[in-house]
Amino acid sequence: MRGSIDQANKRLGYKLLAVTLAMFGFGYALVPLYSVFCELTGLNGKTGRISAETAASETIDQNRSVTVEFVTSIGGSLPWKFKAKVAKISVHPGAATEATFVAVNEASFPIVGRAVPSVAPNSAARYFNKTECFCFTEQKLAAGETKDMVVRFVVDPRLPADVRTLTLAYTFFEAPELSANN
Repeated sequence: MRGSIDQANKRLGYKLLAVTLAMFGFGYALVPLYSVFCELTGLNGKTGRISAETAASETIDQNRSVTVEFVTSIGGSLPWKFKAKVAKISVHPGAATEATFVAVNEASFPIVGRAVPSVAPNSAARYFNKTECFCFTEQKLAAGETKDMVVRFVVDPRLPADVRTLTLAYTFFEAPELSANN
């Protein structure tokens, strides 16, 4: 009888170990899976990224205009000013478009910042494709430096007809692990 109890305990131990490993694996894979999910669905305003060549080959819908609004903010205690040069622009879906943003480091020391983008409405984010963006890299600004930063994008012509306005928002956060070393 003792042998069958030991056998049952071993089986239970193996099952619990397997469940623990599966949970760890799922947790580890969750971040990249969520990122893929956001790209596919446009959830959380995650935008697409395409090459300049792909953008140039898009068919431009000259019969339709979409307003793209720009919203900027600073996260945490980052001592920067950050704004879009223009508050909004009108674009034809399929046309490559460029917008410029200005950042000013008001601190007396260099700081590295990282921009986090989002697009609203969330359901339209998958139709907003960037070819170049300052959000793809960290931005280092010297003490008192002013820097123009460009984003190039294309609004996909397949954007649903009921969407007439898109909002591209950026929040800049300090990248402390980079600022401390630079």
